[in-house]
Amino acid sequence: MAGLIGTVTLNLALDVTYQVGELVVGGSHRVGAIRQRAGGKGVNVARVAATLGHQVLALGFVGGITGELVAEELFDAGLTALLTPISAETRRTVAIVNESDGDATIFNEAGPTVSGDEWRAFHDRMPWGRLGVLACSGSLPPGVPTDAYAEIAVRARHHDVLTVIDTGGEALLAAAKAGAVVRSNAAELRDALGDDVSVESGARRLTELGAAAAVITDGPHGMVAASHKGTWRALPVEQVSGNPTGAGDACTAVVAAAVAEAPEPDWSLVLQSAVAASAAAVLTPVAGDIDLAAYRRWQPQVTVQAL
Repeated sequence: MAGLIGTVTLNLALDVTYQVGELVVGGSHRVGAIRQRAGGKGVNVARVAATLGHQVLALGFVGGITGELVAEELFDAGLTALLTPISAETRRTVAIVNESDGDATIFNEAGPTVSGDEWRAFHDRMPWGRLGVLACSGSLPPGVPTDAYAEIAVRARHHDVLTVIDTGGEALLAAAKAGAVVRSNAAELRDALGDDVSVESGARRLTELGAAAAVITDGPHGMVAASHKGTWRALPVEQVSGNPTGAGDACTAVVAAAVAEAPEPDWSLVLQSAVAASAAAVLTPVAGDIDLAAYRRWQPQVTVQAL
């Protein structure tokens, strides 16, 4: 039986979407539909994992009235959450969507400052004994250490819990050295290892640094996974168009679920599911959702090559 999937979103947000006829800079607009939803990459991971039938626990910081709205929306969505209170106000993101062409203009707040005591309280509340895996993703709020994800990975190892960490740049290298299963896209990988590195060699390099495994999304070229047992590339069944913002989070959800079931899963099978889930997420208008019918149709059709 798979363990509980904990998803860490250190910079939780309330995502607010306004629909307007046409956005005009300096103009006055009548807002049509308004949508409010708890947001952040870890929340998207939790939503996808729950949709795929797994037990999840959303973890993060909340503060102020906005934080209360985030907690309420998670509850209304049927997601169990263990949220650490902070004194500062939870951030908001605002998306203004043009009805005329569907384009969106996004405003992202930086996030609330987290104090040292609040950071320690987050760790003290971690239910290690209940977790099968801990998936961490998204930006870091001010006040949290720059190596926060690596610190979480090290703490998790002390409790025999594997982490799946979706990040890039120096944080990706630190997470690899801490022994996590690391997740990134090709651009984030090259930001960490250099522009001339291939996705395959970069994934192998992360495992050489200490990562339990590395799973790298490569856009229309599919996905690559590397572990100490080998390297694989999975190719998409077909090219899809839509909203790509939640594709990586869907991949992280599948990887976390696989690790929760077995610390060393068959990565060729994981890639099959991850590629199908990522493509199925593109078909949905909101990050965190997935087209289940498309996922189930594509998953057995994904081709995986050993490299």
